Amino acid sequence: METKMMYETIFARSFSRYEQKKLGYGAFAGCLIIGFTIFTVFKPYLGPLPVLNLRLSIEGFKMLMVEETAVVQPLEMGRRERESCVCNILDGRSEFCEISNGDVRVHGNSSTTFIVSSAPMEVLAENSSWSIRPYARKGDASVMKRVKKFTVKLISDRDHRLPHCTQNHSVPAVLFSVGGYAGNHFHAFSDVLIPLFLTSRQFNGEVQFLVTQKELWWIEKFRKLLRGLSRYPIIDIDREEGIHCFSGAIVGLKSHKELQIDPSLSPYSMKDFRQFLRSSYSLKRTTAIKITGVGKPRLLIIARKKSRSFTNEGEIAKMARSLGYEVIVSEPNGTEIARFAQLVNSCDVLMGVHGAGLTNMVFLPENAVLIQVVPLGGLEWMARNDFGEPAMDMKLRYIEYKIKEEESSLIEEYPHEHPVLRDPYSISKMGWHEIRSVYLDKQNVKLDLNRSRDTLLQAIQLLQ
Repeated sequence: METKMMYETIFARSFSRYEQKKLGYGAFAGCLIIGFTIFTVFKPYLGPLPVLNLRLSIEGFKMLMVEETAVVQPLEMGRRERESCVCNILDGRSEFCEISNGDVRVHGNSSTTFIVSSAPMEVLAENSSWSIRPYARKGDASVMKRVKKFTVKLISDRDHRLPHCTQNHSVPAVLFSVGGYAGNHFHAFSDVLIPLFLTSRQFNGEVQFLVTQKELWWIEKFRKLLRGLSRYPIIDIDREEGIHCFSGAIVGLKSHKELQIDPSLSPYSMKDFRQFLRSSYSLKRTTAIKITGVGKPRLLIIARKKSRSFTNEGEIAKMARSLGYEVIVSEPNGTEIARFAQLVNSCDVLMGVHGAGLTNMVFLPENAVLIQVVPLGGLEWMARNDFGEPAMDMKLRYIEYKIKEEESSLIEEYPHEHPVLRDPYSISKMGWHEIRSVYLDKQNVKLDLNRSRDTLLQAIQLLQ
């Protein structure tokens, strides 16, 4: 229940100053008495309120809408806590509802999650449902439109519309989508896998995954990781006609930053996630080589067939070998993630042009070096946000190589004074579509061998 108190003080001109003062003292004393009375009566039902949170308590049921930084405290009921639901709909990256100690019924065909409450029907009549798109890229409106929406709805146990369970589960559920951009390797990790780890790791495998917009190839590609988080077969919830019932569920995924976990907001960190990856794919190396005169550092150059490829790949590899590197040039295979994870883990330096292939840095051993080659186009902010900051959060060394105009294939496409070359900011003002079309989809890179030589030497120094 939300209580709104309004105070309005009116002093008529006919009151004397003395009478006005008496009236003020009386009103103040009255407020104290009323406040003390409310606090005394409702104290058993009150708990500490996090800043900027909205809390709704309904006969032992609590519904909260919280921001990312909010700390949620349980209600002191004077008895065993009943159902609870925390709905985060204010965060910029994701939205989710977390229900525990309750009666949760999921109907896939109607994309509805029912939370059964003992509260009277008339109490639940208003503000009793929320819409959740269970994909962790809330800030991107264009992609979120393509994510299937689920309704989280409070319903009274006395409501005749309450659906009956057709299948009961002994473990809680996590419901999420593999739609959106999940087909892209970067987004698969940043939007789904890391948020899924963050959301479900607490259950130690005793959790049922409910997947909406399921793609079989995606499930097969990341089968080892999904099995590492849940011991139960995945349910394609969109195809389910019956009612699946749980004692708890999380609809949507928790998410912090691109390829990162904020340990101040979670009991987990990226170190935990990377340990989970090593365990899942049997990756042997935990730390990169320490160069002491024995052994060669291994350099993996990420190849690309389409845009943002190295046009002098062979020359780069030859130069790197002359510096003492063992060089591997390879392009990630879309489905054979286990094999490529093993390859990346065996290397000490990973170098590539900004793109999804750099996501494989998650498999590098600690203290390894990531060299991100940033194309022309004012993309430094994107490069640092997508891979630079995450690399440092993963305990990797990070080097950013910003190409010069003469290293870009765009000089062959546009005259020297064209805004694409002279004023990338003017292109960026046209929107993301133009940025992507010009600087990401139509640009290749020919590294200056002298400049890149210095960068590879810097990486060797970081490994010493």
